[in-house]
Amino acid sequence: MAGGFAPTTLAEFEVGVGQRSITPDPLLPISGGLGPGSPAKGKRGALSARAVVFRQGETAVAIVSLDVLGFPAVLGDRVRKQVSRMPPENILIGATHTHSAPDCYAFPDGRGGHTADLPYLDWVCQQTAAAINEAFDHMQPARLKVATAEAQGKIAYNYYAPNLYDRRMSVMQAVGANNQTLATLVNYAIHPEVLGTGPGLLSPDLVGPLRDRLEAQSGGMAIFVNGAQGGMITADNRLPVKPGDEGRANPRDSRTWEECLRIGHTMADEAVRIVEKAPLQNDPALFCGAIQIRFPVESDIMWAVITGSPLHYPRNDDHSISARINVVNVGDAQILTIPGEALPNIGFYLKRKMRGRHNLLFGLTNDAFGYMLTKVDFKSFPRYDYISRTSLGEMTGEIFIEKSLAFVQQCPPPEGAK
Repeated sequence: MAGGFAPTTLAEFEVGVGQRSITPDPLLPISGGLGPGSPAKGKRGALSARAVVFRQGETAVAIVSLDVLGFPAVLGDRVRKQVSRMPPENILIGATHTHSAPDCYAFPDGRGGHTADLPYLDWVCQQTAAAINEAFDHMQPARLKVATAEAQGKIAYNYYAPNLYDRRMSVMQAVGANNQTLATLVNYAIHPEVLGTGPGLLSPDLVGPLRDRLEAQSGGMAIFVNGAQGGMITADNRLPVKPGDEGRANPRDSRTWEECLRIGHTMADEAVRIVEKAPLQNDPALFCGAIQIRFPVESDIMWAVITGSPLHYPRNDDHSISARINVVNVGDAQILTIPGEALPNIGFYLKRKMRGRHNLLFGLTNDAFGYMLTKVDFKSFPRYDYISRTSLGEMTGEIFIEKSLAFVQQCPPPEGAK
Protein backbone atom coordinates (compact mmCIF):
# COMPACT_ATOMS: atom_id res chain seq x y z
CA MET A 1 0.00 0.00 0.00
CA ALA A 2 1.38 3.44 -0.90
CA GLY A 3 0.51 7.08 -0.54
CA GLY A 4 0.56 7.23 3.28
CA PHE A 5 -2.48 7.44 5.54
CA ALA A 6 -1.02 9.73 8.22
CA PRO A 7 -2.82 13.08 8.46
CA THR A 8 -0.76 16.08 7.37
CA THR A 9 -1.02 19.81 7.90
CA LEU A 10 -3.14 21.36 5.18
CA ALA A 11 -0.90 23.10 2.65
CA GLU A 12 -1.61 25.25 -0.36
CA PHE A 13 -3.26 23.38 -3.23
CA GLU A 14 -1.39 23.71 -6.54
CA VAL A 15 -2.05 22.58 -10.10
CA GLY A 16 0.12 22.32 -13.20
CA VAL A 17 -0.59 21.12 -16.74
CA GLY A 18 1.50 19.86 -19.62
CA GLN A 19 0.97 18.24 -22.99
CA ARG A 20 2.92 16.76 -25.89
CA SER A 21 2.06 15.47 -29.35
CA ILE A 22 2.09 11.70 -29.91
CA THR A 23 1.00 11.88 -33.56
CA PRO A 24 3.39 9.65 -35.53
CA ASP A 25 5.24 11.11 -38.50
CA PRO A 26 5.10 9.34 -40.89
CA LEU A 27 1.67 7.92 -40.07
CA LEU A 28 1.40 4.39 -38.69
CA PRO A 29 -1.36 1.77 -39.07
CA ILE A 30 -4.49 2.19 -36.94
CA SER A 31 -5.45 -0.38 -34.30
CA GLY A 32 -9.01 -1.03 -33.20
CA GLY A 33 -8.19 -4.14 -31.18
CA LEU A 34 -6.75 -7.61 -31.64
CA GLY A 35 -5.49 -8.36 -35.14
CA PRO A 36 -3.58 -6.45 -37.80
CA GLY A 37 -3.97 -2.70 -38.06
CA SER A 38 -5.45 -0.75 -40.93
CA PRO A 39 -3.32 1.53 -43.11
CA ALA A 40 -3.61 5.23 -42.25
CA LYS A 41 -4.61 7.32 -45.26
CA GLY A 42 -4.68 10.63 -43.40
CA LYS A 43 -5.49 12.21 -40.07
CA ARG A 44 -8.14 14.34 -38.36
CA GLY A 45 -7.00 16.24 -35.33
CA ALA A 46 -3.86 15.38 -33.38
CA LEU A 47 -3.02 12.64 -30.89
CA SER A 48 -1.67 13.98 -27.60
CA ALA A 49 -0.39 13.10 -24.15
CA ARG A 50 -1.95 15.40 -21.54
CA ALA A 51 -1.09 15.63 -17.85
CA VAL A 52 -2.56 17.53 -14.93
CA VAL A 53 -0.69 17.42 -11.62
CA PHE A 54 -2.33 18.18 -8.28
CA ARG A 55 -0.04 18.95 -5.35
CA GLN A 56 -0.64 19.75 -1.72
CA GLY A 57 2.37 19.78 0.59
CA GLU A 58 4.34 16.58 0.04
CA THR A 59 1.51 14.81 -1.80
CA ALA A 60 1.42 15.01 -5.59
CA VAL A 61 -0.82 13.15 -8.04
CA ALA A 62 -0.51 13.12 -11.83
CA ILE A 63 -3.49 12.30 -14.04
CA VAL A 64 -2.42 11.49 -17.57
CA SER A 65 -4.58 10.90 -20.65
CA LEU A 66 -3.24 9.41 -23.89
CA ASP A 67 -4.99 9.26 -27.25
CA VAL A 68 -4.53 5.51 -27.73
CA LEU A 69 -6.68 2.39 -27.57
CA GLY A 70 -5.01 1.18 -24.39
CA PHE A 71 -1.73 1.73 -22.56
CA PRO A 72 -0.44 -1.33 -20.69
CA ALA A 73 1.39 -0.97 -17.37
CA VAL A 74 4.62 -2.22 -18.87
CA LEU A 75 4.72 1.03 -20.87
CA GLY A 76 3.35 3.11 -18.01
CA ASP A 77 6.29 2.01 -15.88
CA ARG A 78 8.68 3.23 -18.57
CA VAL A 79 7.05 6.63 -18.24
CA ARG A 80 7.24 6.60 -14.45
CA LYS A 81 10.98 5.92 -14.52
CA GLN A 82 11.43 9.23 -16.35
CA VAL A 83 9.56 11.26 -13.72
CA SER A 84 11.61 11.65 -10.53
CA ARG A 85 9.62 14.26 -8.63
CA MET A 86 6.81 12.09 -7.30
CA PRO A 87 6.19 8.47 -6.23
CA PRO A 88 5.62 6.29 -9.31
CA GLU A 89 2.43 4.85 -7.81
CA ASN A 90 0.93 8.36 -7.77
CA ILE A 91 1.11 8.65 -11.56
CA LEU A 92 -2.22 7.55 -13.07
CA ILE A 93 -1.95 6.91 -16.81
CA GLY A 94 -5.12 6.26 -18.79
CA ALA A 95 -6.14 5.82 -22.44
CA THR A 96 -8.97 7.75 -24.10
CA HIS A 97 -9.65 4.50 -26.01
CA THR A 98 -9.73 6.02 -29.47
CA HIS A 99 -9.93 3.28 -32.09
CA SER A 100 -7.99 5.43 -34.57
CA ALA A 101 -4.44 5.37 -33.18
CA PRO A 102 -1.39 3.08 -33.49
CA ASP A 103 -1.19 -0.15 -31.50
CA CYS A 104 0.36 0.21 -28.04
CA TYR A 105 -0.17 -3.41 -26.99
CA ALA A 106 2.23 -4.98 -29.52
CA PHE A 107 -0.29 -7.75 -30.21
CA PRO A 108 1.36 -11.00 -31.37
CA ASP A 109 0.47 -11.67 -35.00
CA GLY A 110 0.61 -15.48 -34.77
CA ARG A 111 3.60 -15.64 -37.11
CA GLY A 112 6.33 -14.73 -34.66
CA GLY A 113 5.88 -11.00 -35.13
CA HIS A 114 3.65 -8.30 -33.68
CA THR A 115 1.54 -5.32 -34.72
CA ALA A 116 3.36 -2.39 -33.06
CA ASP A 117 6.11 0.03 -33.99
CA LEU A 118 8.48 -0.28 -31.00
CA PRO A 119 10.42 2.96 -31.61
CA TYR A 120 7.08 4.78 -31.67
CA LEU A 121 6.16 3.29 -28.29
CA ASP A 122 9.46 4.46 -26.82
CA TRP A 123 8.75 7.95 -28.16
CA VAL A 124 5.23 7.97 -26.71
CA CYS A 125 6.70 7.11 -23.30
CA GLN A 126 9.24 9.93 -23.62
CA GLN A 127 6.57 12.43 -24.69
CA THR A 128 4.27 11.36 -21.87
CA ALA A 129 7.01 11.81 -19.27
CA ALA A 130 7.81 15.22 -20.77
CA ALA A 131 4.15 16.26 -20.38
CA ILE A 132 4.18 15.27 -16.70
CA ASN A 133 7.48 17.05 -16.07
CA GLU A 134 6.16 20.14 -17.86
CA ALA A 135 3.17 20.14 -15.52
CA PHE A 136 5.55 20.09 -12.55
CA ASP A 137 7.45 23.02 -14.00
CA HIS A 138 4.30 25.15 -14.11
CA MET A 139 2.66 24.50 -10.74
CA GLN A 140 0.65 27.40 -9.34
CA PRO A 141 -1.87 27.97 -6.56
CA ALA A 142 -5.37 26.92 -7.52
CA ARG A 143 -8.88 26.29 -6.34
CA LEU A 144 -11.12 23.47 -7.46
CA LYS A 145 -14.62 23.06 -8.85
CA VAL A 146 -16.25 19.62 -9.08
CA ALA A 147 -19.71 18.82 -10.43
CA THR A 148 -21.67 15.79 -11.60
CA ALA A 149 -24.89 15.65 -13.61
CA GLU A 150 -26.50 13.77 -16.46
CA ALA A 151 -25.17 14.88 -19.82
CA GLN A 152 -27.99 15.76 -22.21
CA GLY A 153 -28.11 15.20 -25.95
CA LYS A 154 -27.38 12.40 -28.41
CA ILE A 155 -23.98 11.33 -27.10
CA ALA A 156 -23.79 7.66 -26.11
CA TYR A 157 -25.74 4.40 -25.92
CA ASN A 158 -25.12 0.74 -25.11
CA TYR A 159 -24.66 -1.33 -28.26
CA TYR A 160 -25.89 -4.47 -26.47
CA ALA A 161 -28.72 -2.91 -24.45
CA PRO A 162 -29.32 0.65 -25.74
CA ASN A 163 -30.51 2.24 -22.48
CA LEU A 164 -28.11 0.49 -20.10
CA TYR A 165 -25.39 3.11 -19.67
CA ASP A 166 -24.35 5.79 -17.19
CA ARG A 167 -25.47 9.21 -18.37
CA ARG A 168 -23.59 11.02 -15.59
CA MET A 169 -20.66 13.26 -16.49
CA SER A 170 -18.27 14.45 -13.81
CA VAL A 171 -16.22 17.59 -14.39
CA MET A 172 -13.24 18.81 -12.38
CA GLN A 173 -11.95 22.31 -13.08
CA ALA A 174 -8.85 23.90 -11.58
CA VAL A 175 -9.01 27.69 -11.31
CA GLY A 176 -5.92 29.85 -10.78
CA ALA A 177 -5.30 33.50 -10.01
CA ASN A 178 -7.75 36.02 -11.45
CA ASN A 179 -10.21 33.13 -11.88
CA GLN A 180 -8.52 31.87 -15.03
CA THR A 181 -9.08 28.20 -15.85
CA LEU A 182 -5.96 26.05 -15.63
CA ALA A 183 -7.47 22.68 -16.49
CA THR A 184 -10.86 21.07 -17.09
CA LEU A 185 -11.12 17.30 -16.70
CA VAL A 186 -14.12 15.49 -18.15
CA ASN A 187 -14.91 11.97 -16.89
CA TYR A 188 -17.54 10.14 -18.93
CA ALA A 189 -18.02 6.55 -20.11
CA ILE A 190 -17.94 6.25 -23.91
CA HIS A 191 -16.08 4.44 -26.67
CA PRO A 192 -14.56 7.15 -28.92
CA GLU A 193 -15.05 5.09 -32.07
CA VAL A 194 -17.12 7.25 -34.35
CA LEU A 195 -14.46 6.83 -37.03
CA GLY A 196 -13.06 3.45 -36.06
CA THR A 197 -10.54 1.82 -38.36
CA GLY A 198 -12.71 1.87 -41.49
CA PRO A 199 -12.04 5.39 -42.84
CA GLY A 200 -8.29 4.99 -42.32
CA LEU A 201 -7.94 8.27 -40.42
CA LEU A 202 -5.53 8.66 -37.52
CA SER A 203 -7.50 10.66 -34.95
CA PRO A 204 -8.40 11.25 -31.31
CA ASP A 205 -11.95 10.79 -32.59
CA LEU A 206 -14.63 12.74 -30.68
CA VAL A 207 -12.21 13.50 -27.84
CA GLY A 208 -10.30 15.99 -30.00
CA PRO A 209 -13.30 18.24 -30.74
CA LEU A 210 -14.40 17.91 -27.09
CA ARG A 211 -11.07 19.29 -25.88
CA ASP A 212 -10.78 21.97 -28.56
CA ARG A 213 -14.22 23.39 -27.79
CA LEU A 214 -13.68 23.24 -24.03
CA GLU A 215 -10.42 25.13 -24.33
CA ALA A 216 -12.00 27.73 -26.60
CA GLN A 217 -14.90 28.27 -24.17
CA SER A 218 -13.18 27.96 -20.79
CA GLY A 219 -9.46 28.44 -21.42
CA GLY A 220 -6.70 26.33 -19.93
CA MET A 221 -6.06 22.72 -20.93
CA ALA A 222 -8.83 20.17 -21.41
CA ILE A 223 -8.30 16.52 -20.55
CA PHE A 224 -10.65 13.55 -21.04
CA VAL A 225 -10.64 10.42 -18.89
CA ASN A 226 -12.90 7.52 -19.78
CA GLY A 227 -15.17 5.67 -17.37
CA ALA A 228 -16.81 2.24 -17.09
CA GLN A 229 -17.53 1.98 -20.81
CA GLY A 230 -17.25 -1.76 -21.38
CA GLY A 231 -19.80 -4.01 -23.00
CA MET A 232 -20.35 -1.72 -25.02
CA ILE A 233 -20.95 1.94 -24.24
CA THR A 234 -20.24 3.65 -27.51
CA ALA A 235 -20.80 6.92 -29.32
CA ASP A 236 -24.37 7.44 -30.47
CA ASN A 237 -23.63 8.03 -34.13
CA ARG A 238 -26.68 6.06 -35.24
CA LEU A 239 -28.47 7.34 -38.29
CA PRO A 240 -32.29 7.54 -38.40
CA VAL A 241 -33.94 4.13 -38.46
CA LYS A 242 -35.19 2.88 -41.81
CA PRO A 243 -38.22 0.62 -42.22
CA GLY A 244 -37.22 -2.89 -41.20
CA ASP A 245 -34.45 -1.72 -38.89
CA GLU A 246 -36.69 -1.27 -35.87
CA GLY A 247 -35.44 -3.08 -32.78
CA ARG A 248 -31.87 -3.45 -33.98
CA ALA A 249 -29.26 -2.04 -31.61
CA ASN A 250 -27.14 -0.43 -34.30
CA PRO A 251 -28.87 -0.46 -37.68
CA ARG A 252 -26.67 2.17 -39.35
CA ASP A 253 -24.16 4.72 -38.17
CA SER A 254 -22.27 7.74 -39.42
CA ARG A 255 -18.47 7.37 -39.42
CA THR A 256 -17.51 10.90 -40.33
CA TRP A 257 -15.39 13.66 -38.82
CA GLU A 258 -18.49 15.85 -38.81
CA GLU A 259 -20.09 13.37 -36.40
CA CYS A 260 -16.99 13.52 -34.18
CA LEU A 261 -17.43 17.30 -34.13
CA ARG A 262 -21.12 17.05 -33.24
CA ILE A 263 -20.65 14.63 -30.35
CA GLY A 264 -17.45 16.22 -29.06
CA HIS A 265 -18.95 19.70 -29.11
CA THR A 266 -22.12 18.45 -27.39
CA MET A 267 -20.01 16.91 -24.63
CA ALA A 268 -17.99 20.12 -24.23
CA ASP A 269 -21.14 22.25 -23.98
CA GLU A 270 -22.53 19.87 -21.37
CA ALA A 271 -19.29 19.94 -19.38
CA VAL A 272 -19.40 23.75 -19.30
CA ARG A 273 -23.05 23.70 -18.22
CA ILE A 274 -22.43 21.11 -15.50
CA VAL A 275 -19.41 22.77 -13.88
CA GLU A 276 -20.42 26.40 -14.38
CA LYS A 277 -22.21 26.90 -11.04
CA ALA A 278 -20.16 24.49 -8.94
CA PRO A 279 -18.78 26.12 -5.77
CA LEU A 280 -15.06 26.85 -5.55
CA GLN A 281 -13.19 24.65 -3.08
CA ASN A 282 -10.29 26.47 -1.43
CA ASP A 283 -7.31 24.33 -0.42
CA PRO A 284 -9.04 21.00 -1.16
CA ALA A 285 -7.42 18.10 0.70
CA LEU A 286 -5.44 15.66 -1.48
CA PHE A 287 -4.80 11.96 -0.86
CA CYS A 288 -3.50 9.15 -3.06
CA GLY A 289 -3.28 5.47 -2.17
CA ALA A 290 -2.41 2.41 -4.26
CA ILE A 291 -2.60 -1.37 -4.03
CA GLN A 292 -1.86 -4.29 -6.33
CA ILE A 293 -4.68 -6.69 -7.21
CA ARG A 294 -3.97 -10.13 -8.66
CA PHE A 295 -6.23 -11.45 -11.43
CA PRO A 296 -6.20 -15.06 -12.73
CA VAL A 297 -5.91 -15.26 -16.52
CA GLU A 298 -8.32 -17.88 -17.87
CA SER A 299 -8.60 -16.55 -21.42
CA ASP A 300 -6.30 -18.21 -23.96
CA ILE A 301 -6.46 -15.10 -26.13
CA MET A 302 -5.41 -12.77 -23.33
CA TRP A 303 -2.66 -15.13 -22.12
CA ALA A 304 -1.28 -15.30 -25.67
CA VAL A 305 -1.00 -11.50 -25.71
CA ILE A 306 0.65 -11.44 -22.29
CA THR A 307 3.18 -14.15 -23.14
CA GLY A 308 3.72 -13.41 -26.83
CA SER A 309 4.12 -9.62 -26.93
CA PRO A 310 7.66 -8.24 -27.27
CA LEU A 311 6.80 -5.78 -24.48
CA HIS A 312 7.33 -8.63 -21.97
CA TYR A 313 4.23 -8.14 -19.85
CA PRO A 314 4.92 -8.96 -16.20
CA ARG A 315 3.09 -12.11 -15.05
CA ASN A 316 2.96 -14.35 -12.02
CA ASP A 317 3.88 -18.03 -11.72
CA ASP A 318 0.28 -19.01 -11.00
CA HIS A 319 -1.04 -17.93 -14.43
CA SER A 320 -2.14 -14.52 -13.16
CA ILE A 321 -1.25 -10.87 -13.60
CA SER A 322 -1.15 -8.02 -11.09
CA ALA A 323 -2.58 -4.56 -11.69
CA ARG A 324 -2.26 -1.35 -9.70
CA ILE A 325 -5.43 0.27 -8.38
CA ASN A 326 -5.48 3.87 -7.14
CA VAL A 327 -7.87 5.70 -4.85
CA VAL A 328 -7.50 9.48 -5.02
CA ASN A 329 -9.37 12.01 -2.89
CA VAL A 330 -9.31 15.62 -4.03
CA GLY A 331 -11.65 17.95 -2.19
CA ASP A 332 -15.09 16.33 -2.05
CA ALA A 333 -14.38 14.01 -4.99
CA GLN A 334 -13.15 10.44 -4.91
CA ILE A 335 -11.47 8.69 -7.85
CA LEU A 336 -11.09 4.93 -8.34
CA THR A 337 -9.05 3.55 -11.23
CA ILE A 338 -10.09 0.56 -13.33
CA PRO A 339 -7.38 -1.42 -15.22
CA GLY A 340 -9.67 -2.30 -18.11
CA GLU A 341 -13.15 -1.86 -19.55
CA ALA A 342 -15.69 -2.46 -16.78
CA LEU A 343 -19.29 -3.04 -17.79
CA PRO A 344 -21.77 -0.31 -16.79
CA ASN A 345 -23.45 -2.36 -14.03
CA ILE A 346 -20.07 -2.61 -12.30
CA GLY A 347 -19.65 1.14 -12.70
CA PHE A 348 -23.07 1.87 -11.20
CA TYR A 349 -22.33 -0.35 -8.20
CA LEU A 350 -18.86 1.09 -7.55
CA LYS A 351 -20.07 4.68 -7.65
CA ARG A 352 -22.87 3.81 -5.24
CA LYS A 353 -20.41 2.32 -2.76
CA MET A 354 -17.67 4.94 -3.00
CA ARG A 355 -17.45 7.71 -0.43
CA GLY A 356 -17.24 11.04 -2.24
CA ARG A 357 -19.91 13.60 -2.95
CA HIS A 358 -18.63 13.12 -6.48
CA ASN A 359 -17.40 9.64 -7.45
CA LEU A 360 -15.28 9.31 -10.57
CA LEU A 361 -14.21 6.08 -12.24
CA PHE A 362 -11.06 6.25 -14.37
CA GLY A 363 -11.36 3.38 -16.85
CA LEU A 364 -8.43 1.91 -18.79
CA THR A 365 -6.10 3.51 -16.24
CA ASN A 366 -2.77 2.03 -15.08
CA ASP A 367 -3.42 -0.95 -17.33
CA ALA A 368 -5.79 -2.08 -20.06
CA PHE A 369 -6.57 -5.77 -19.66
CA GLY A 370 -9.74 -6.28 -21.66
CA TYR A 371 -13.33 -6.33 -20.49
CA MET A 372 -14.38 -6.74 -16.86
CA LEU A 373 -17.66 -8.61 -16.32
CA THR A 374 -19.39 -9.95 -13.24
CA LYS A 375 -19.67 -13.73 -13.04
CA VAL A 376 -23.39 -13.61 -13.79
CA ASP A 377 -22.78 -11.70 -17.02
CA PHE A 378 -19.82 -13.80 -18.18
CA LYS A 379 -20.84 -15.82 -21.27
CA SER A 380 -24.45 -15.19 -20.32
CA PHE A 381 -25.81 -14.76 -23.86
CA PRO A 382 -24.44 -14.73 -27.42
CA ARG A 383 -23.85 -10.99 -27.61
CA TYR A 384 -21.44 -11.29 -24.66
CA ASP A 385 -19.34 -13.95 -26.38
CA TYR A 386 -16.65 -11.55 -27.65
CA ILE A 387 -16.32 -9.53 -24.46
CA SER A 388 -16.16 -12.76 -22.44
CA ARG A 389 -13.38 -14.16 -24.64
CA THR A 390 -11.42 -10.91 -24.34
CA SER A 391 -11.82 -10.74 -20.57
CA LEU A 392 -9.15 -12.15 -18.27
CA GLY A 393 -11.73 -14.54 -16.84
CA GLU A 394 -15.06 -15.18 -15.19
CA MET A 395 -14.04 -13.77 -11.81
CA THR A 396 -12.27 -10.60 -12.99
CA GLY A 397 -15.13 -8.25 -12.18
CA GLU A 398 -15.90 -9.96 -8.87
CA ILE A 399 -12.28 -9.72 -7.71
CA PHE A 400 -12.03 -6.11 -8.73
CA ILE A 401 -15.23 -5.09 -6.96
CA GLU A 402 -14.31 -6.86 -3.72
CA LYS A 403 -10.68 -5.74 -3.52
CA SER A 404 -11.14 -2.17 -4.71
CA LEU A 405 -14.10 -1.39 -2.45
CA ALA A 406 -12.29 -2.89 0.54
CA PHE A 407 -9.43 -0.52 -0.25
CA VAL A 408 -11.82 2.41 -0.54
CA GLN A 409 -12.96 1.68 3.01
CA GLN A 410 -9.36 1.53 4.26
CA CYS A 411 -8.50 4.91 2.77
CA PRO A 412 -9.34 8.17 4.56
CA PRO A 413 -12.65 9.60 3.38
CA PRO A 414 -12.76 12.66 1.13
CA GLU A 415 -14.08 15.96 2.41
CA GLY A 416 -17.81 15.84 3.12
CA ALA A 417 -17.82 12.05 2.74
CA LYS A 418 -21.21 10.42 2.49
